[in-house]
Amino acid sequence: RTEEVPAAQQTAKPQTQANGTDKRSHTVCSRLQKWFCDKFGEYVEDFRFQPEENTVETEEPLSARRLTENMRRLKRGAKPVTNFVKNLSALSDWYSIYTSAIAFIIYMNAVWHGWAIPMFLFLAILRLSLNYLIARGWRIQWSIVPEVSEPMEPPKEDLTVSEKFQLVLDVAQKAQNLFGKMADILEKIKNLFMWVQPEITQKLYIALWAAFIASCFLPYRIIGLGMGLYAGIKFFLIDFIFKRCPRLRAKYDTPYIIWTSLPTDPQLKERSNATVSRRASYCYSYPKSWMLQTAASRSYVGSSAPAGISKDEDTSRFHTTKRGNFHEVFNLSESERPLAVCENGWRCCLINRDRKMPTDYIRNGVLYVTENYLCFESSKSGSSKRNKVIKLTDITDIQKYKVLSVLPGSGMGIAVSTPSTQKPLVFGAMVHRDEAFETIFNQYVKITSASSSSES
Repeated sequence: RTEEVPAAQQTAKPQTQANGTDKRSHTVCSRLQKWFCDKFGEYVEDFRFQPEENTVETEEPLSARRLTENMRRLKRGAKPVTNFVKNLSALSDWYSIYTSAIAFIIYMNAVWHGWAIPMFLFLAILRLSLNYLIARGWRIQWSIVPEVSEPMEPPKEDLTVSEKFQLVLDVAQKAQNLFGKMADILEKIKNLFMWVQPEITQKLYIALWAAFIASCFLPYRIIGLGMGLYAGIKFFLIDFIFKRCPRLRAKYDTPYIIWTSLPTDPQLKERSNATVSRRASYCYSYPKSWMLQTAASRSYVGSSAPAGISKDEDTSRFHTTKRGNFHEVFNLSESERPLAVCENGWRCCLINRDRKMPTDYIRNGVLYVTENYLCFESSKSGSSKRNKVIKLTDITDIQKYKVLSVLPGSGMGIAVSTPSTQKPLVFGAMVHRDEAFETIFNQYVKITSASSSSES
């Protein structure tokens, strides 16, 4: 037994040693894993996919005090940009001769030696350094144009209703003008690239081809040198001469001519309306003898037609309404008959916004167009006072109008303004609104052009 005990102890020692090495290796692995998680666990968590959070921004209620504060914040935030633009324009206008001359010499020398980009980077570093000194309390103010300090009005705590309304109107006017300028710029750029005026876009097309060919064959150093020299001469010399000589600028300043001649969308719409008016007046300006002959033929009424029916010799059609003869229903002359496009009329509802009674506010009926009149026949039984007759020459304005989308024809209608009504008359719920508008507008242009030519 005494001999067996050491042997058992000897066999137990390697097992304890093996268990110790396993524990040590386990602790080392856990330490390595813990160190790895501490160092790189944050980066690993960043790559874990999570659903995107949709945050809805809450809109603040309208407040006069908040509105004035935002206006002042916008003005203060845009002040560095406006000052930079003012200094550039002062350099181009040679407001300070010595400053502009030094800037011109330094710029041209830097471009000639290929140091234009380092020069701009150095100026940016210099500006940041000056801003750092200003932030530390230094008083450094350098500007070509002297800054004019505007008096700051203290914010009013309590505003009356009229003052709040006037404040909202002022902000709306400024926003309207700002949005209008931005829309003009974007529409001009769009029309330039969309070949709205081919003679202008053709110049850009040729210039792009020339630049493409030059970039393929010439080294970039020569291209950069040419562009830099042209920009410097144009900015410091050519623009200065053109600003002092407007006639010379209107003849030879190609970028200015192209930009000013580019139309906006409202200008294109006005041009198209003017073209339609000229075409209509040209189509309807026939010899006087032919017009007299046509009027005489149209004033003839066939004796074989029954009572209450008028016959058109040109189209051999009888024009009647639901209540009898057309000219008797509307109390017009026998020569007034619906045009061929609207023989049966257009179903619509007349919305008279001057009336307050519901029975007179909306009337259902049929709309006709003759050579000189716009006639609406009410579908309600009764006297002819419910009908409406408008002379085309009395119309001051005619526009397309949308009442309600739930009405027939998607609520499309036509608004007609006359001197006798405070608000325009609306013929709404028209299924064939576009056809009716073109017919009425063309006839209106024809009558107005004929009356203007007769007066002249």
